[in-house]
Amino acid sequence: MSPASPPAARLSLENVSCRFDGRDVVRDVSLSVGAGEVLCLLGPSGCGKSTTLRLIAGIERQSAGIIRADGEVLSGDEVHMPPEARGVGLIFQDFALFPHLSVAQNVAFGLHGTKTNVSARVTELLERVDLAGYGDSLPHMLSGGEQQRVALARALAPRPRIMLMDEPFSGLDNRLRDGIRDDTLALLKEEGTAVVLVTHEPEEAMRMADQIALMRDGKVVQTGAPYNIYHTPVDRDAAAFFSDINVIKGEVHGALTDTAFGQFLAPGVPNGTPVDIVFRPQHVKIDFDRGGRGPNPTSQDGTPARGIVKRARFMGHESLVEFQMDFDGGIVKATVPAVFLPKPGTPLWLTIRRDRCFVFMDRR
Repeated sequence: MSPASPPAARLSLENVSCRFDGRDVVRDVSLSVGAGEVLCLLGPSGCGKSTTLRLIAGIERQSAGIIRADGEVLSGDEVHMPPEARGVGLIFQDFALFPHLSVAQNVAFGLHGTKTNVSARVTELLERVDLAGYGDSLPHMLSGGEQQRVALARALAPRPRIMLMDEPFSGLDNRLRDGIRDDTLALLKEEGTAVVLVTHEPEEAMRMADQIALMRDGKVVQTGAPYNIYHTPVDRDAAAFFSDINVIKGEVHGALTDTAFGQFLAPGVPNGTPVDIVFRPQHVKIDFDRGGRGPNPTSQDGTPARGIVKRARFMGHESLVEFQMDFDGGIVKATVPAVFLPKPGTPLWLTIRRDRCFVFMDRR
C-alpha cells in the first residue's frame, strides 16, 4: 500500500512574476503557506510586497506563474478566478468599515443565508473578538483597536481559507498593538486560515510569523522561520534589515581574513576577494583598559581591539555605546543591558562573539 500524499498547501505561488509598464514589480516569487500558518512578506517600501498580495487576491493578474489554493488553480496561463470566488479575506490599514452601517451590519456584509444563520454568525464573531454588545454601535463610536477587531470579524465572517493583511496594525497605538496582534493571530489560527501579512517592520514579522519571506527589488531573497532568518542572514543587507550592524572590511588569503579582532574563516572565497565581516551591537563585549592592555584572546571571542568612547546613550532597557577604533578610526557600536555610560574619551577593549559574526563577499 503506497503512503498517502502530503496535503496540498493552503496557498502556493509558483514562479509568479508581474510587470507594469515594462518594469518587473514582482520577479519569480515562489511561496507556500499551510492552513493555520502565518507568512510575513517583509521588506522596504516598493519591494513588491503589496503587489504580491494583490496578485493573490486577484485584484491584479500576474505576467507569469501559477497561484493555487488547496491545489486548485486560482490564476495561471488560462485561468484567472475573480476575487470574489477565491475564498480570500482582506484586511487593510484603514479598516474600510462602512460608516453608515452598524457594527453588526458591517460584520454581516457579504454573508449569505437565512437571517437566523447570519445573525448567529455575527453574534459568534463579535463574542470572539470581545465586542459582544457593540452590534448596534456605529464605527465612529469605537476606538481604533475596536474598529480593527470589527474589520477582522467582517473578514472572517465568510470563513475564508486565506487571509491577506496589508500593514493592518500600523495605525494602532503602540500600547494596544501587541495585544490586538496576538488576539488576531490566535483567532486566525483557530479558524485554520492561511495568513499572508505584509509589513515593513522586522519586529512585527518576528513576533507574528511562522515563516518570513524577505523581499527586495521584487524578489524573495530569503525565506525561513524567524530564528533562522535572523541568525543566518543570506547577505549583509538581510542582516542589516533586522537590526543595526557593525561592518569591518577585510581581504581573504588562504580562506582566512586578518583583522584587528583576529582571523575569520572564509571557506570557498577566492584569494584577494574583499569581504565584509558583519556583527550586531549586542554581540560586542566590553572590557576595561589595564594600562594599555586588554583581556587575553579566547577561541570564543577572538582577539580584543581597543576603542575610544565617542558617546554613550541610555535607551530605556539598554545602553548604546559608540567607539572610535584605534586600528582604522572606524566606528563600532555596542549595546549593553541596563545603564552603562562611560565618559567620552575613555579607552575600552572590545571583543566579538565569533559564532555571531557573518562573513560576506563585498559586492558594493
